[in-house]
Amino acid sequence: MPGIVRMLDPYTYRCPAGHPDPCPVCTGAPHLEEILQYEGPQNVAAVLIETITGTNGVIPPPPGYLQAVREVCDRHGILLILDEVMAGFGRTGKWFACENWDVVPDIITMAKGINSGYVPLGAMTISEQIADWVRDKYFAGGLTYSGHPLACAAAVASIEAFREERIVENAAEMGAVLGDGLAALADKHESIGEVRGLGLFYGVELVKDRETREPLVPFNASGEAFAPMAKISKAALANGLYLMTHWNVIIVAPPLTITRDELDEGLEKLDEALAAS
Repeated sequence: MPGIVRMLDPYTYRCPAGHPDPCPVCTGAPHLEEILQYEGPQNVAAVLIETITGTNGVIPPPPGYLQAVREVCDRHGILLILDEVMAGFGRTGKWFACENWDVVPDIITMAKGINSGYVPLGAMTISEQIADWVRDKYFAGGLTYSGHPLACAAAVASIEAFREERIVENAAEMGAVLGDGLAALADKHESIGEVRGLGLFYGVELVKDRETREPLVPFNASGEAFAPMAKISKAALANGLYLMTHWNVIIVAPPLTITRDELDEGLEKLDEALAAS
C-alpha cells in the first residue's frame, strides 16, 4: 500500500536488532524516531500497531514499549492508533489490551469480540479531540451495511453478557492458570523455546534447539518442511484438541468463558500432543 512505512515488531525472543543495550526496537522510541527522521514527522499522520501482535505469533510488547511510542507520537503531533481486533474485549483479561500498560491511544480499531462474532461487525473508537474536529466535517465514508442494526444489537447484547457474567474477570483469572500451566509445559518439553502472552492470549514457540533457537519449522513452511508442526496438530486433534498454529508457534486463545476443568483438560491434551511429536 503506498504511503505506508513499516516498523519492526518488538519480538524480544528473536530481536531484529540483535538486542544491543538499550535495544532501539524493543524499547520502541529509538526505532520509531529513526523512521521519523527519514520520513519527516510532519509527513506522518499516524502510527498504527497491534497492541499485541496476534496472528504472527502473539508478541506482547515489552514493559515501557507502548509508553515510549505514545510519548514519541505526542511529541511530534502524530496520532497513535491501536488495533485491538484480536486483543480487545477481554482477551488479555482487560477490556482492552492497552489497559495493561495504561496507554490511551487516539483511535482503537475493534471487531471480533465486540459482539462475540455472532454477526460481522467492526468499529473504531476515537478520542474526544478527534471527535470535536470531525463533527463539522463531511466524512465521505460508509458501506451498504455500515452501522447495521442487527450487528450493533448483537454487540450491545454481547457486552451486556460480558458484564453480567463477568467474562473479562474470568479471562483474567483463567489467564493466570493458563500462564502457569504453559510455563510448566515449557519446563517439561525441550521443544518449547518460549511461552509469552497475557490473559487467554498466549503463543508457544517451538524450536529444534533451545540454545540456537532454531525454529521447529522454517518461516512460511509447507509440505514436508511443515511436517513436525502438522504432526503435533494431528495428534492433538485426534485427542479432541484443536490447535491453531502459525509457522512454529501454537496460538493458545481459548474461549473467554472457559472453566478451570476445561483449561486443565486442554493443557493435558497439549502436553500429550507435544510428547507424541
